[in-house]
Parts: sequence; structure tokens; C-alpha cells
Amino acid sequence: MTNNVDVKELLLRAEGLLSGHFCLTSGLHSDTYFQCAKLYQYPDIVEALASVLADKLKNIEFDTIVAPAIGAVIFGYETAKQCKKRNLFVERKDGEMQLRRGYQLKKGEKVVIIEDVITTARTIFETMDAIKEFECEVVGVGCIVDRTQGKMDDKFKIYSLLQSSPVTYEPENCPLCKEGIELVKPGSRTGK
Repeated sequence: MTNNVDVKELLLRAEGLLSGHFCLTSGLHSDTYFQCAKLYQYPDIVEALASVLADKLKNIEFDTIVAPAIGAVIFGYETAKQCKKRNLFVERKDGEMQLRRGYQLKKGEKVVIIEDVITTARTIFETMDAIKEFECEVVGVGCIVDRTQGKMDDKFKIYSLLQSSPVTYEPENCPLCKEGIELVKPGSRTGK
């Protein structure tokens, strides 16, 4: 695959682009859900996507990739492999993202955070909070799908493979709820 990889087509083929009524990890509702975990069934696809993202990151000076568990662990690892960089992950314990398992970052270490799908960037901010005690520097964020519609441009640079703007709704204003369409929560986070 080249830099012209069609992420949407790959998601469709892997049955990872879903239509219906979904509660996103952010708590927002949407008629579209990107289930990137479906891509992870196919190592060659993950390798190809990570290769494209690694190419997008090639002009950034960084030392380490950090990915939030569970959704971005595989993609973070493969992107780190393609970039020939160290790979770490943060994971949720007691409801809070933490850098565990003896992982350490050095003061001033340059980090790129890798996520699968970004909608509100809540998990990105949680990941930043989990590593801030190490006084490292987050120099970029990479993902498969960016749903932020440019809303994070003043916070950090997002390097994405697909930018998408599916409609999202606050739960109290969701017309899909009002129509009585069953709400599905396919993500890994419990609660809101």
C-alpha cells in the first residue's frame, strides 16, 4: 500500500465502519461508528496503515510513542515499529489513565501519542495527564480517524489517516434517541 491508502474502504471491508445509533467513548451519540479494532484482525492492513502514519511523522523529532489502552495499543506498537521508536502504553486503573508496568519517561523526552479514533480528544488529554509527572514533551498526536473537525488545532497537531465529520449529538438532544432507535455502545470505556 502507498500513501494513497483508502482507510474508509479498508474499514468497510473489515466491517469496521458502522451505521446506526452509537454512544461514542466521549459520551456523545452518533449515527456512525469507526470500529478500528476490526482492522486489527489483519496484521498486513495494520502494518500498511502504520507505515503511512510513520511517513506523516517522519519530519517530527521524537523518541517514544505512547498509546492509550486498549483501543490504540496495537496501532501504537506497529507505528512505533515503523518509526523505529520505543513504544509504551497507558492503561486505565481505578478509572484513571496511568503509565504502569514499570514504564518510565525521561524529563524532556519527546513523545507522540497514538490513538485509533479521536472525537473530543478526551483520551488524548487523559494520556497527557498520565505522563505529565515525567516532564516529557508531547510533540504530536497520530491517529487512524480524526473526527475533531479542527477543534483541537490550537491544542496540538493531529496527524491522521482519515478526517471525518460524522454528525454527533449530546445525549439529551439526540434525535436518534427521540426516534427510539436502540443505542449501542461498542467502545471499551464504561460509564460516560
